[in-house]
Amino acid sequence: MDENAKRVVLRLIPYGLYVIGVKDDDAFHAFTGSWFSQCSMKPPRVMLGVREGTHSSKLLKKGKVFSVNFLAKTDKKIFERFFKPAPADGNRFGEVTYSVKKTGAPVLDIATHYLECEVSRVVDAGDHSVVIGEVVGAEVLRDEPPLTMSDTNWHYGG
Repeated sequence: MDENAKRVVLRLIPYGLYVIGVKDDDAFHAFTGSWFSQCSMKPPRVMLGVREGTHSSKLLKKGKVFSVNFLAKTDKKIFERFFKPAPADGNRFGEVTYSVKKTGAPVLDIATHYLECEVSRVVDAGDHSVVIGEVVGAEVLRDEPPLTMSDTNWHYGG
C-alpha cells in the first residue's frame, strides 16, 4: 500500500471538532475529539473514537458518561486549550466555565450546541476505542455554524 496516498485520502474525510467532557466521581476533564458520528436513530446513539491508554480514556470508561460540546468557528483559541496537554496545575478548564447538567459531565458555557451521552459500549479498535453513547440530553444554545477540521490547518488521522 502507498502509505502517503493512504494518509492523504484518510485526511480527506470531513471531521468536526468537539470538546468532549468527562467525569469520574468529583473529577472533571475535557479533551478534543474529531472522530465522532451518529450511529443509530432509535435509540439515538453516537460513536466517538478515543485514543487508548490516555487519562481521558480512563475517565470516560470509569465515569460512563460524556458531553459533546460544539464550538463556534470563532472559538478556535478555546478549542486549542483542550488540544494541548493538561497544565501542570491540573486545571484543564482554566478560565473556560462549564455547567453540570443531566449526566454530570461538564458542558462548556461557551458551547453553541451540546449532547450528553451515557456510555452503552466500548469497542477495542486498535490504538483507539470506539465509544458508543446513548444521547440522553441535547440543547441548542446559539445557532452558529460549528468549528470543523477544515477551518484549521490541523489534521488527525491517516
